[in-house]
Amino acid sequence: MALPSDKTSELKQMIHSHLLKLDINKKVQQVLAETIRDEHQRSTHGALSEADLVHALQRRGIVDEVIRGINANQEVTTQQEPETVHKPSSHPNGNIQTDMKKAIVNPSRRHMYLQVLGGKAFLEHLQEPEPLPGQVCPTFTLYMHFRNQRFRSKAVPCACEPDLNEGFLLEVHKDSHGENSKMADATTMLSMCDPIQLVLIKTDTSSETTLVSSYFLDWRRVLCAPSGRTCFVVELMGVGSESKLPVGILTISLELHPPLSEILNADVVSTQQTLERQRTAEKERLFLVYAKQWWREFLEIRSSNQSKMVKIFAQDENGVNRPVCSYVHLLRAGRLLEGPRQAARFVSLLAHEKAPVVGGGEKQEQWCTLLAFLCRGKGDCEDHATLLCSLLLGFGLDAYVCVGSKAKGVPHTWVMTRGTDGSITFWESLTARRYLHQPIDPEAPPLAPQPKPSSPYRTVGCVFNHQTFLANCQPTDAVDLCVFDLQNQSRWKAMSEEALKSVCAPGVAPSLPPLCSPTLDAASASNHLELEMRYYVAEHRKDLGLATVWDDHLSYLLSSALSAYELERCTGVSCGNEEFQDAVRRVVPDGHTFKGFPIHVLHRNARRAFATCLKFSICDEIVSCRGDHVRLAIRVRVFTYPEDACAVWLMFACKYRSVS
Repeated sequence: MALPSDKTSELKQMIHSHLLKLDINKKVQQVLAETIRDEHQRSTHGALSEADLVHALQRRGIVDEVIRGINANQEVTTQQEPETVHKPSSHPNGNIQTDMKKAIVNPSRRHMYLQVLGGKAFLEHLQEPEPLPGQVCPTFTLYMHFRNQRFRSKAVPCACEPDLNEGFLLEVHKDSHGENSKMADATTMLSMCDPIQLVLIKTDTSSETTLVSSYFLDWRRVLCAPSGRTCFVVELMGVGSESKLPVGILTISLELHPPLSEILNADVVSTQQTLERQRTAEKERLFLVYAKQWWREFLEIRSSNQSKMVKIFAQDENGVNRPVCSYVHLLRAGRLLEGPRQAARFVSLLAHEKAPVVGGGEKQEQWCTLLAFLCRGKGDCEDHATLLCSLLLGFGLDAYVCVGSKAKGVPHTWVMTRGTDGSITFWESLTARRYLHQPIDPEAPPLAPQPKPSSPYRTVGCVFNHQTFLANCQPTDAVDLCVFDLQNQSRWKAMSEEALKSVCAPGVAPSLPPLCSPTLDAASASNHLELEMRYYVAEHRKDLGLATVWDDHLSYLLSSALSAYELERCTGVSCGNEEFQDAVRRVVPDGHTFKGFPIHVLHRNARRAFATCLKFSICDEIVSCRGDHVRLAIRVRVFTYPEDACAVWLMFACKYRSVS
């Protein structure tokens, strides 16, 4: 199989560089001179051929030396080299899995090779039986983020000692303008305080995911390793209410490539880490002192402010209290999302699930870091709102997260954007619906027309983004009466932007990972799911004693309707319905009846989808249709989004001759 042209050129360049490094021209000239001299001494007057020269090079070991050198240049030498290494592609939204021996490393860039050498002491799975070949079992998957690079391990069966043996090639680059092409030295890398975030996800046999652990690894201990390589163990802790309990241990190895010309003293690295921790702790202490003073001033405005939902801090999955502003960053999606409404659609496709809690009582508070939220593929309303706000900020909108309540006082979080004309729009991150806010004027005459509330939100206590935090100090926190004139200090009390910047600025708060492009083939997934649904329909009708005859042409015509439904969810604009209705009228003969029913789900489990469909009476009527000349149709469309989020549309239809 021929290599792609870009890979061929890279391989040629690597070989050429290695030959120059070995000074191969001089060696060939020496061998050639010696061969000619030997031939002259033996009085052989035949012309020296290319084969003779190659044979002479082989006899002197030159060829073997070159091959060994190239192999050594491609490998990162290690005694326990895993089978695969993950290397980020040039685009930050994906990754490449390749054999380590074939990984072409840019010699002008500094890389760090991280190996996971297995797990131990996952005691929750102590009694897990050894899975049989081909048996579906719960799995562990390890995700990683480092300086705009994301990686993912292969899924391995859950066990007390899971077989997590993977290699990841991380690029250690500089951020300064004009410095990105230069190799990072030890001093520069010591100043890089960005940790490697590890997220462990468990996937059960029904494809449900659970966040097992989230860990921030300080990798700079490798800078003082004598051989440029260090190996250590990491104790993973639980999440939420179990954040103080260990869940397992990972053995990790770090190695720099190429090795440092001069390693740092261990005391230097330790001192740098200590100074950073002290500096961070001091900033957090000063911000806490400021926040307490700010809160006292807020309560002095009016006593009713005590009951308003003003949230300054929130716990992440590791039980760490962080300012809510640190959960929001300006996030650009590259070419993965085309606009704000498509971004809202993407966020709404991530499943909604409240943080798990053991026993009764109030719900467990847990705002997840973005990587944990994306890897798990589901989260609470706060996770959805902070992600949507980050994306809308990336698209240039003036966006804020709102903390308040819905009907019956249920706490809720959503997103608000302010237009340049002063218009206020609410974005529901769980459904992608938008609501134009028009406040009621309480001082208007009794008979004056007032706007009707359009949103489901009842109260709002505060709004915030990555730079701003404002608390609602109006006489009432009812959304319908609130005026979102955020510059008016008599209505909204703002925190100091400098104080927020000290604990929420990039480099202080955890950085956001880039979104990953979808890996799922939408056409293939649609076909596979449609075949499964046909099987379940046929089996269901067989149980009812009914035959099943499919109309493939009618099934194909349903595609346009499904595309229109998804477009409407993205843009809020309905289109294409006239063409679909006209096509159906043409394919349904006179005297026949047509019935159709669309349904939308967020998963690709055919059994679950079919069970959901049968809960609707209209769909059950179509699937169980009786009559003369009954023809059934079904169409499935899977629409893929970043992070392999899927919008799955199914449409059941039938046509039959009407019998009086």
